[in-house]
Amino acid sequence: MVTIRPDDTVRELVAALAEHNVGALVVSADGRTVAGIVSERDVARGLHADPHLLDAPVERIMTADVHTRVLHDSIEDLMVLMTERRIRHVPVVSDHGALAGIVSIGDVVKNRIGQLEFEKRQLEGYISGTA
Repeated sequence: MVTIRPDDTVRELVAALAEHNVGALVVSADGRTVAGIVSERDVARGLHADPHLLDAPVERIMTADVHTRVLHDSIEDLMVLMTERRIRHVPVVSDHGALAGIVSIGDVVKNRIGQLEFEKRQLEGYISGTA
């Protein structure tokens, strides 16, 4: 799991986003706790406001009020959170609050497409009498 420290620069953040081909990173001082989340969108908005932002610390543009989910939460719960809060990335933590991963809207869509394809095959089999 890739994270970024709050005192790392926005320039380092941009490099990490590009290197790992992701749209957001969890901000964590120790790689286990969630201090915030920061996305490409945060960088774009920050650069619009301050063209010299690249050398500023990540904590300057991160979202500190992070909505997380725990490992046993359902995909449906995650979809509701993402839709209602209009967020694209959600950190997942253990029952003890330790960072376990991050789920993107792309992950959720991929899962939902898989569910729909399975249901379609089941219905086709039922209709054709092969199920």
